[in-house]
Amino acid sequence: MLNASQNSSAASSPALAINLPKNAQSAGAQAAKSQGTNALGASAAGTTDAKGGATKAKGGVEESQDRFLKLLVTQMKNQDPLNPMDNAQVTSQMAQLSTVSGIDKLNATLAALSSSMAASQSMQASSMIGRVVMAPGSRIELKNGKGMAGLELAQPADSVTVQIKDVAGNVVRSMNMGSQAGGVVPVLWDGMNDAGSELEDGSYQFSAAATLGGKNSNAYTLSYGLVNSVVRKPEGTKLNVEHLGETSMESVKQIL
Repeated sequence: MLNASQNSSAASSPALAINLPKNAQSAGAQAAKSQGTNALGASAAGTTDAKGGATKAKGGVEESQDRFLKLLVTQMKNQDPLNPMDNAQVTSQMAQLSTVSGIDKLNATLAALSSSMAASQSMQASSMIGRVVMAPGSRIELKNGKGMAGLELAQPADSVTVQIKDVAGNVVRSMNMGSQAGGVVPVLWDGMNDAGSELEDGSYQFSAAATLGGKNSNAYTLSYGLVNSVVRKPEGTKLNVEHLGETSMESVKQIL
């Protein structure tokens, strides 16, 4: 036979067993609700990001077209029925917008064409690696008693004089080349100094002066160098020429 305390414990036990599942159910419901809220927030955030990406993807011209069409529709909706918009004016505005769009497409086409031409130029320039070229420079190499360089005359000259200097800047040979036609003129040096003595092989500097009708004329010095590599830069393809540094394709006067 149960006493009062035993009856009290027996009565409270079923109540405790029932309350635990309710607490678990409540906690599970709150967790589910929290997860649902987070999922909804994530979905909303993803939608916002997608919209933001789509907005950023629109180009300047496309945005201009959208603004123009919105303004045109708004203007037509709010126009005075007794004084409607002029058809010629609307047509003119649409033609201007079409012109802007066409220019933008043309710019894109030209940019693609320019990139293609630059790549093609680089491929062509690569075939010059290992070749000797003549380009702007003031260096003349004496090898086996012979030196070669060049001049570019802007116009014909009555008299052309070339001075060759050693590493110390001393003039070792002066050569009078007489009258010359305009354009590229070869400079050949026999390796002798003004005293008729042979000079040692090595690197020398040279300069030139030209006159026409008693007045000075432009004479640009040209040097030979070996092409070691090709460098592609934003301003164009460059040749890395020994002793001359980076040289543009346009400045090459002769290829050996």
